[in-house]
Amino acid sequence: MDGRPLVSGASGQLGRLTAELLLGAGAEPILVTRTPEAVAGLGCETRFGDYADPDSLGDAYAGAERLLLISGSDLETRTEQHRAAIAAAVAVGVRHVVYTSGLNPEARNPAVISPSHHATEQALRASGLAWTVLRDSLYSEYQVPEAAQAIASGTLTHNRGDGQLAYVSREDCAAVAAAVLTGSGHDGRVYDVTGPELFTAGALAALYSELGGREVRDDPVDDEAFTEMLAGAFGGSGDEHARYGAELVASFGRSIREGYMASRNDVVERLTGRRPRTLRSVLEGAL
Repeated sequence: MDGRPLVSGASGQLGRLTAELLLGAGAEPILVTRTPEAVAGLGCETRFGDYADPDSLGDAYAGAERLLLISGSDLETRTEQHRAAIAAAVAVGVRHVVYTSGLNPEARNPAVISPSHHATEQALRASGLAWTVLRDSLYSEYQVPEAAQAIASGTLTHNRGDGQLAYVSREDCAAVAAAVLTGSGHDGRVYDVTGPELFTAGALAALYSELGGREVRDDPVDDEAFTEMLAGAFGGSGDEHARYGAELVASFGRSIREGYMASRNDVVERLTGRRPRTLRSVLEGAL
């Protein structure tokens, strides 16, 4: 084993950012993706590997010591995909798997992403591998379209209630992942990776007001009304994909409202040595 870090799911935004940081730190990462051509320009060794094709993962992971397992995008199948990826890592002698999870992935958490994260964490614990879990908060970048819509309409409609969340930049999540892949002392650790400030919906509306130069009203609604509103915006309540997307987003709002995402800590600064980006800075650069 040559000790090189490997990024699985490298062509996504988080994977690419992590690869760039590893390169900047002098590491020579192996990049595994179902679209190797998408990251060929980084100058790393790239390999084909597809979570949906478990037989491709053994050769893809061979020779790596530490593997960043970035969670797959297909919520219906990714639990089995992640288990297959972990099994492939065991089979080829990977020593340590770092997994990108979500906040509080427990059975009661209504966020649609939670069951697959919980199952993957359990599979890691049972694998015999060294492991680290990065429970990333919701990305600050996800707030850009919401902020733009709220500023345009003058209303932030939501189902978050008075719940709080410390949005984190994707850049900071990548920095933490790179630090864990290249550092020591992280075996068996679970890190909540969060931004520096907890926001209620009311605080978000105030921030959007400042950034947009006009008042944005805080408009809380129940889950059903919010889901219907989103489904209409996504393409119509009768559209299956629109309904699925609306229910997914609404599940995050409910999770926030019920307190499952109210985590804030100094993990980004402690592990990377730099202060995390604020939500304001991310939005200012995008709006």
